Amino acid sequence: MILRAGLDRLLFVPLAAGLLASCAVGPDYAARSAGELGVPDQWSVSAPPQAEDLTRWWRNFDDPVLTQLVEQAAATNLDLEQAIARLRQARESLVISGAALLPSASGSGSVNRTETLKGGGTTLTLPDGTVTTTGGGGRTSFSLGLDASYQLDLFGGNRRAVEASRAQFEGSGFDYATTLLTVQSEVARNYVLARAYQAQLENAKASLAIQDDNLQIAGWRVMAGLVSSVDQEQARASRAQTAAGIPQVEQQYNAAVSRISVLTGQAPGALKPLLAPVRPIPRGPVQVGSGIPANVLRQRPDVRSSERQLAAATAQIGVAKAALLPQLNISGSLDTNATNFNSLFDTITGGLFGGISQAIFNGGRLNAQVRSSRAAADGAFAAYRSSVLTALEDVENAVVALQSAEERERQFAIALDASNNSALLARAQYRSGLTDFTTLNTQESALISARNGLVQARSDRATALIALYDALGGGWDPSSDYTVLATEPRGTN
Repeated sequence: MILRAGLDRLLFVPLAAGLLASCAVGPDYAARSAGELGVPDQWSVSAPPQAEDLTRWWRNFDDPVLTQLVEQAAATNLDLEQAIARLRQARESLVISGAALLPSASGSGSVNRTETLKGGGTTLTLPDGTVTTTGGGGRTSFSLGLDASYQLDLFGGNRRAVEASRAQFEGSGFDYATTLLTVQSEVARNYVLARAYQAQLENAKASLAIQDDNLQIAGWRVMAGLVSSVDQEQARASRAQTAAGIPQVEQQYNAAVSRISVLTGQAPGALKPLLAPVRPIPRGPVQVGSGIPANVLRQRPDVRSSERQLAAATAQIGVAKAALLPQLNISGSLDTNATNFNSLFDTITGGLFGGISQAIFNGGRLNAQVRSSRAAADGAFAAYRSSVLTALEDVENAVVALQSAEERERQFAIALDASNNSALLARAQYRSGLTDFTTLNTQESALISARNGLVQARSDRATALIALYDALGGGWDPSSDYTVLATEPRGTN
């Protein structure tokens, strides 16, 4: 009870002074408006103005394999594991900063035993003449101590440090969301590429079968003396060129599948059985609501992370300015010593010390730190504006890319229909001897080009749609607090 009462008195002064200290130097952070960040009221390109829920945008493609892969990557991707580790580090940095606002206390205890090895006693002669030695035995002593210290945050330097750490912690949550969006879009993009390469392989194999037929027809006509061997050699060369393109497409397909496997936290070949069955390129919806440009301030996690970095940099100005001002420290101690444990608390001594320190000369270092913090805040604001403008650029580029791919898809569909008809006519005429092989070969090449062009346009459309979802900040819930991942078991999102 005596020890507790002494501790209460020791801590009363710093706690009371801490309650009185309410000012905090440095600027208070204020969120910037859309106008200050240069966000226009409308897009400069034609985009649907209505907003929509993009949290699970990949489901709009109506492809169960794509949905499975994207959601699997969100749960097992190793880049996301690293992002969570960084989030945990930021959380502990916040705890460390917060500890500066509280008193620190430490306790100590010791037991000391001394033994006399030689001499040190007192020789006595008893009345009967017996000589004896006393006082040469060992001795045991006990001690306990309690030390406490507290730095009063008179000018809010520690509070500004906590404010900066909290903003950085929140920014780490948005960084995790940014990584999540990147992983989702990368899985979807490679899935589209894999399906496009499958379609190109199907086109190449179909063309190869037709060219085998053409080579056989040219051989028959040469043997019949109807044409020279030039037709046969041209047919052979065309077939070889088509066959030479197949290994390259197979290599590209394998790279896309391997990339998806790694993005889902698996070995490169793990998903080959799942993706082996040929499926069409996922088409997705006809249009996507882009909302208004100001929405990117809330929907894009990278933009929100930049805003949190600006808040942290603003708080650091207060930390630097507080270092210029006096610092008040209070410390105290309680001690007790005894030669036996039962009397350990009979006598308790205590001390209280208060000190104030003020920087007088430091070569301009502290003032330079204030100017450096202000420059860092200016840079953070520029980075914030840059992230906003880049987000707007991403959206508009994706909208234009989507419109371009849709127009090319329409034109390639017309070209494919026309090329297919021309190739059929040219093949029939060549068999009848009404045209030469050069004409047939030209029409066959145009057909191959139109087929691959249509596949590429469809792939580009799906890729542009994925890019638009990503640019709009789809794939996460802006109202969710992702910092809980630093303490809770990992979920998908």
